[in-house]
Amino acid sequence: MRLTVFTPTYNREKTLERLYRSLCVQTCRSFEWLVIDDGSTDQTRRLIESFNKEHKFPIRYIYKENGGLHTAYNTAYDVIDTELNVCVDSDDFMPANAVELILDKWNNEGSDKYAGIVGLDFYADSNRPIAGYFPGNLKQCYLLDLYIKRIHRGDSKIVLRTDLTKSVSPQEGFKGERFFNPVYMHLQICDDYPLLVLNENLCYVDSQQTDSMSKDIFMQYLQSPKSFAKLRILEMGLKRNNLTNRFRSAVHYVSSCLIGGEYRKIINRDHKLLTLAALLPGLIFSAYIRGKD
Repeated sequence: MRLTVFTPTYNREKTLERLYRSLCVQTCRSFEWLVIDDGSTDQTRRLIESFNKEHKFPIRYIYKENGGLHTAYNTAYDVIDTELNVCVDSDDFMPANAVELILDKWNNEGSDKYAGIVGLDFYADSNRPIAGYFPGNLKQCYLLDLYIKRIHRGDSKIVLRTDLTKSVSPQEGFKGERFFNPVYMHLQICDDYPLLVLNENLCYVDSQQTDSMSKDIFMQYLQSPKSFAKLRILEMGLKRNNLTNRFRSAVHYVSSCLIGGEYRKIINRDHKLLTLAALLPGLIFSAYIRGKD
């Protein structure tokens, strides 16, 4: 097997079967499904056991205490032993040729020069790519360039080399904070290595899910300020970043420090001028976030 499809899940018994059935019809079976149960209290374990009894493909199930998405990623990256891995959320599912597309692309073009592959997410209800297709002539791209160069501003599906994901994990969070985006690890990897571009659908996403995520972001800012501050420090130091986006990250960093009561850390010693310039807009942004509560 070359690929691990891993799924962090928490009380998603009702949506997991759709994902499972999409894996059952894959045109290439050189994959394993790894389910990381982040402390579910529903019948997730029993459901996965019933899937395993069908013997369609290898399934591993790991139960852990609830700790948030990044801890589920840490667990996954610790145990995955295939060359490549990709996360498919518990309420998403894959088109029937997704695994075949990934492995054909990597077999034909992959090497240690690349972090992995970036493909498309599609809306499940309309069968359209989120934010459209990649430019047709784009063969490789750094992850951050998709955003700062306005190449593709929507969700995408990232397949990564397992040796690289292991090199940046575990992602150390903060006690009591559950919303620490695993993109923290992906940005570290993809600041050094480009991704091969695969202009194909690798995952169907529920449009209601993407809407709810954008609405929930302000709540996450309030509940995990130290985690967001740590992410913004990383962003400010990325060599692929530009000045405009570094300043945006500095504004978010100042705001997170204010929300988290980390007043002595507002002027970051590695980015003094940037965080000093971001003081006033960061203060305004923190007030705006609190007003959303």
